[in-house]
Amino acid sequence: MAETNWMRNKEGMGLWEHRGKVAVVGWGQSHMDRRWDGVTMDRSCGGLTKEACLKAIADAGLSPDDIDGLITSADTRAEQTWAPRPYFAPPYDTEDGITKCSAEWIQKQLGLPNVKYLKSDAPYIGPMMGLAAQAVGEGKCKTALVWYPMVNLEGRYGHNNPQNNKNEAPGPNAFTLPWGYQSGAMFNNLVVFQQYCKKYGKSHDGLAPLCINLRRNGLRTPWSYYSLYEPYLITREDYLSARVIEEPLVIHDCDRPVNTCAAFIFTTADRAKDLQQKPVYVLNHAQNGGKGRSSMATLDEHQQACASMARKMEQGSGLNIKEIDIFNPYDGYLTFTQQFLEGFQWHGVKWGEAHDFYADDIRVEGPHPFMSSGGNNGTGRTRACLFSDSIEQLRGTAGARQVKVRAETAIAGCNTPDNCGFMTFSKSPN
Repeated sequence: MAETNWMRNKEGMGLWEHRGKVAVVGWGQSHMDRRWDGVTMDRSCGGLTKEACLKAIADAGLSPDDIDGLITSADTRAEQTWAPRPYFAPPYDTEDGITKCSAEWIQKQLGLPNVKYLKSDAPYIGPMMGLAAQAVGEGKCKTALVWYPMVNLEGRYGHNNPQNNKNEAPGPNAFTLPWGYQSGAMFNNLVVFQQYCKKYGKSHDGLAPLCINLRRNGLRTPWSYYSLYEPYLITREDYLSARVIEEPLVIHDCDRPVNTCAAFIFTTADRAKDLQQKPVYVLNHAQNGGKGRSSMATLDEHQQACASMARKMEQGSGLNIKEIDIFNPYDGYLTFTQQFLEGFQWHGVKWGEAHDFYADDIRVEGPHPFMSSGGNNGTGRTRACLFSDSIEQLRGTAGARQVKVRAETAIAGCNTPDNCGFMTFSKSPN
């Protein structure tokens, strides 16, 4: 089936045409490991994906026969091209179910007889969630199973860029990839962070309260990496003395790669009324994307992108940011998270004020429960936790993370300020 132009990546598009007509009714998180051992098949990408999908179907009170849409992203496999291959001797000829998990593979493995819409090449999770909501809204499917695996294998991160494994940075890489890793994403965000600190008179120390609170929330998440394997809080002294990755970024500023999968069930609002869970309605989705003026983004470009995203979220949902109770933006590196907080002006935080806000009470028990999910920094690099916590907070099922303030609306999103996708949720379709 041909794709329509589903993205909402421009300002001025007005209310989302399917506002309140799509709901999330199921969610499942698989077991989490640091890495796959390359042997245990129920802990492979396919094994973890099946686990998450079956949990999401059961959470919604559905059966495999009810699923007619399958949506996933190839993004996480793209991060794993450094892994050694093949895992098995010939005639083994596919990674499906091992380091990736396509819609076709899941349809076969779970025995889903009524699927009519399959999408294995959706973008990363931020816009992928928007695509899923759009697909249900447009009638491409009525009940979509959506999953996002994070595959972490043995070996050095090559990230499909051989330069990351070299000791030299020739040509333009001398400016964008001087220390390797992630095509310069880490370095670029540190340049932006240094611009931020210079402009507003801030320092790296100002991120300590955020990092500590994210770990605290992550430890209140039973399935998180830190709950399972490192169940202890970190202190300010731990943060300030942590190993430097790229100055001033320290190890605690970076989310930890893990091996896991999360799955969600999207369906129509009419269908959602009769299912097991309280529906969490989708009021809007929007995306940022595109290159900046040069080879690296600037602070101004990040700030403009975040402010634009905030306006798109308001325009599409019909809600003012002041009406948003739960806010879970992206935190892959803590050095850029303040751009989202200040761009959206959540709880009145303006440009240059994020570090002061972090130093206030941002606990889930307090008046400003910022990133109640614990984020990727506090749970492990799932990226999905930003969405699942928003859903749990609105359901009232977040357990020890449940906020004490009103929890009627939420915004969650994923990836960097200039390339991301966000979604607005509500307990009410109106």
